[in-house]
Amino acid sequence: MTCVKIYSKSGEIPKYETENSAGLDLRALLDAPMIIKPMERVLVPTGIFLEIPNGFEGQVRARSGLSIKYGLTMVNGVGTVDSDYRGELKVPMINLGSEEFKVESGDRIAQIVFARYETVNFEPVDSTEDLEKTERGTGGFGHTGR
Repeated sequence: MTCVKIYSKSGEIPKYETENSAGLDLRALLDAPMIIKPMERVLVPTGIFLEIPNGFEGQVRARSGLSIKYGLTMVNGVGTVDSDYRGELKVPMINLGSEEFKVESGDRIAQIVFARYETVNFEPVDSTEDLEKTERGTGGFGHTGR
Protein backbone atom coordinates (compact mmCIF):
# COMPACT_ATOMS: atom_id res chain seq x y z
CA MET A 1 0.00 0.00 0.00
CA THR A 2 1.25 3.47 -0.89
CA CYS A 3 1.42 6.22 1.74
CA VAL A 4 0.23 9.77 0.98
CA LYS A 5 1.13 12.37 3.61
CA ILE A 6 -1.74 14.70 4.48
CA TYR A 7 -2.35 17.80 6.55
CA SER A 8 -5.98 18.67 7.20
CA LYS A 9 -6.95 22.05 8.68
CA SER A 10 -10.12 20.48 10.07
CA GLY A 11 -8.32 17.42 11.41
CA GLU A 12 -10.63 15.19 9.37
CA ILE A 13 -8.87 12.78 7.01
CA PRO A 14 -10.69 11.47 3.90
CA LYS A 15 -11.60 7.79 4.15
CA TYR A 16 -12.87 5.05 1.88
CA GLU A 17 -16.62 4.71 2.47
CA THR A 18 -16.73 1.02 1.49
CA GLU A 19 -14.16 -1.76 1.26
CA ASN A 20 -13.96 -1.60 -2.54
CA SER A 21 -14.26 2.16 -3.06
CA ALA A 22 -11.72 3.59 -5.51
CA GLY A 23 -12.26 7.19 -4.42
CA LEU A 24 -12.19 9.09 -1.18
CA ASP A 25 -14.72 11.86 -0.61
CA LEU A 26 -13.43 15.42 -0.36
CA ARG A 27 -15.32 17.80 1.92
CA ALA A 28 -15.66 21.57 1.72
CA LEU A 29 -13.96 23.57 4.47
CA LEU A 30 -15.66 26.97 4.60
CA ASP A 31 -15.96 29.85 7.07
CA ALA A 32 -19.51 30.51 5.78
CA PRO A 33 -21.87 28.76 3.36
CA MET A 34 -21.11 29.31 -0.34
CA ILE A 35 -23.87 29.85 -2.90
CA ILE A 36 -23.06 28.69 -6.44
CA LYS A 37 -25.38 30.33 -8.96
CA PRO A 38 -26.35 28.62 -12.22
CA MET A 39 -23.41 28.64 -14.66
CA GLU A 40 -21.12 30.11 -11.98
CA ARG A 41 -17.59 28.73 -11.54
CA VAL A 42 -15.96 28.67 -8.10
CA LEU A 43 -13.02 27.17 -6.25
CA VAL A 44 -14.20 25.30 -3.17
CA PRO A 45 -11.48 24.90 -0.51
CA THR A 46 -11.03 21.59 1.28
CA GLY A 47 -8.40 22.52 3.88
CA ILE A 48 -6.32 19.56 2.70
CA PHE A 49 -2.64 19.61 1.76
CA LEU A 50 -1.01 16.49 0.28
CA GLU A 51 2.40 14.99 -0.36
CA ILE A 52 1.79 12.45 -3.09
CA PRO A 53 4.70 10.08 -3.87
CA ASN A 54 6.55 10.45 -7.16
CA GLY A 55 4.99 8.26 -9.85
CA PHE A 56 1.47 8.89 -8.53
CA GLU A 57 -1.17 11.55 -9.15
CA GLY A 58 -4.41 12.45 -7.44
CA GLN A 59 -7.41 12.55 -9.79
CA VAL A 60 -10.14 14.83 -8.44
CA ARG A 61 -13.53 13.87 -9.84
CA ALA A 62 -17.13 15.03 -9.54
CA ARG A 63 -19.55 13.15 -7.31
CA SER A 64 -22.14 11.49 -9.51
CA GLY A 65 -25.03 12.20 -7.12
CA LEU A 66 -24.36 15.95 -7.10
CA SER A 67 -23.96 15.95 -10.87
CA ILE A 68 -27.18 14.15 -11.75
CA LYS A 69 -29.40 15.62 -9.02
CA TYR A 70 -28.22 19.24 -9.03
CA GLY A 71 -25.99 19.76 -12.09
CA LEU A 72 -22.98 20.41 -9.86
CA THR A 73 -19.80 19.17 -11.49
CA MET A 74 -16.17 20.09 -12.06
CA VAL A 75 -15.12 22.83 -14.47
CA ASN A 76 -12.27 20.74 -15.88
CA GLY A 77 -13.92 17.30 -15.79
CA VAL A 78 -11.11 15.59 -13.90
CA GLY A 79 -8.43 17.57 -12.11
CA THR A 80 -4.89 16.29 -11.67
CA VAL A 81 -2.97 16.87 -8.45
CA ASP A 82 0.72 16.39 -9.28
CA SER A 83 3.16 14.87 -6.81
CA ASP A 84 5.11 18.13 -6.49
CA TYR A 85 2.07 20.31 -5.61
CA ARG A 86 1.98 21.41 -1.97
CA GLY A 87 -0.82 23.99 -1.91
CA GLU A 88 -4.33 23.58 -0.56
CA LEU A 89 -6.53 21.26 -2.55
CA LYS A 90 -9.38 23.32 -3.99
CA VAL A 91 -12.10 21.90 -6.21
CA PRO A 92 -13.01 23.90 -9.36
CA MET A 93 -16.80 23.52 -9.51
CA ILE A 94 -19.53 24.72 -11.85
CA ASN A 95 -23.27 24.72 -11.35
CA LEU A 96 -24.86 23.49 -14.59
CA GLY A 97 -28.24 23.28 -12.88
CA SER A 98 -31.07 25.77 -13.10
CA GLU A 99 -31.12 26.67 -9.38
CA GLU A 100 -28.60 28.05 -6.91
CA PHE A 101 -26.73 25.42 -4.91
CA LYS A 102 -25.60 25.99 -1.33
CA VAL A 103 -22.34 24.38 -0.19
CA GLU A 104 -21.75 24.19 3.54
CA SER A 105 -18.60 23.31 5.42
CA GLY A 106 -18.36 19.54 5.73
CA ASP A 107 -20.37 18.81 2.57
CA ARG A 108 -18.90 16.09 0.36
CA ILE A 109 -18.17 17.96 -2.88
CA ALA A 110 -15.87 15.70 -4.92
CA GLN A 111 -13.76 12.58 -4.71
CA ILE A 112 -10.10 11.82 -5.22
CA VAL A 113 -8.62 8.69 -6.76
CA PHE A 114 -4.89 8.02 -6.68
CA ALA A 115 -3.27 6.47 -9.75
CA ARG A 116 0.22 5.38 -10.74
CA TYR A 117 1.61 6.89 -13.94
CA GLU A 118 4.76 6.79 -16.03
CA THR A 119 6.55 9.60 -17.78
CA VAL A 120 7.42 9.08 -21.44
CA ASN A 121 10.08 10.12 -23.90
CA PHE A 122 9.02 11.10 -27.41
CA GLU A 123 10.71 9.57 -30.44
CA PRO A 124 10.17 11.97 -33.36
CA VAL A 125 9.44 10.38 -36.76
CA ASP A 126 9.48 11.95 -40.20
CA SER A 127 5.83 11.29 -41.18
CA THR A 128 2.65 9.45 -40.20
CA GLU A 129 3.85 6.64 -42.48
CA ASP A 130 6.50 5.91 -39.84
CA LEU A 131 3.80 5.07 -37.27
CA GLU A 132 2.90 1.38 -36.89
CA LYS A 133 -0.26 0.43 -38.81
CA THR A 134 -3.26 -0.85 -36.81
CA GLU A 135 -6.67 -2.27 -37.66
CA ARG A 136 -8.32 0.91 -36.33
CA GLY A 137 -6.05 3.25 -38.24
CA THR A 138 -7.35 6.81 -38.28
CA GLY A 139 -10.90 5.91 -37.18
CA GLY A 140 -12.00 8.51 -34.64
CA PHE A 141 -15.02 9.27 -32.48
CA GLY A 142 -17.94 6.94 -33.19
CA HIS A 143 -16.24 5.06 -36.02
CA THR A 144 -17.12 1.65 -34.51
CA GLY A 145 -20.84 2.45 -34.40
CA ARG A 146 -23.30 3.03 -31.62
